[in-house]
Amino acid sequence: MPGEFEGRVGPGVSRRQFLRDGSIYGGGIWIVLQLPRPKAARAAAASATPVVFSLTEWKTVEAITGRIIPTDAEPGAIEAGCVNFIDKALANEDARALPLYRLGASGTDAVAKERFAKAFVELDPIRQDQVLVALESGQAPGWPEGPISAPVFFETVRAHTIIGFLADPKYGGNRDYAGWKLVGYPGPRHHLGGYTPEQMLGKAKIKTIWGSEL
Repeated sequence: MPGEFEGRVGPGVSRRQFLRDGSIYGGGIWIVLQLPRPKAARAAAASATPVVFSLTEWKTVEAITGRIIPTDAEPGAIEAGCVNFIDKALANEDARALPLYRLGASGTDAVAKERFAKAFVELDPIRQDQVLVALESGQAPGWPEGPISAPVFFETVRAHTIIGFLADPKYGGNRDYAGWKLVGYPGPRHHLGGYTPEQMLGKAKIKTIWGSEL
């Protein structure tokens, strides 16, 4: 479909495949998933509303995450609360990226208005994808001049969206274990004594942290 971008789940590629792809699990994003974020966790526990984002920034970033991991028959980034994860991370351990988001949110709107005369959140999904294609490729008329490029902003949001979708829910994303359910991760097992030999061999069911069995 014209207007789809590489970071989004494309035709014929399930979100499970997208999130379990080796380029994600074998690379830096999977490593970052393991990094503790105690301050972000405390902030997420205290509030699910914006801490550093303005309401406009929150809605813009939320809409971007919603095109990176879109909603279909299963919850996507919006339902998983990825924007809340990003907000809490930027308020704490990832604070150095906040200026990038400030410029990026307004820059995304500037590109959308240059191309379609509307803010990003007012566009339909196809036009939102076309704006994100422009950001990802660096061919984005309307993007403000300065030290932060459109591709850098896009890749940062993409990485944060995936992390927020798959990280422990205590950090503000992965609401209702949406990401873990999608990729088939049952949750931490240390509190249950680990997996049994039968579970490791696939001869016994694994009880998930949300109560079902895999």
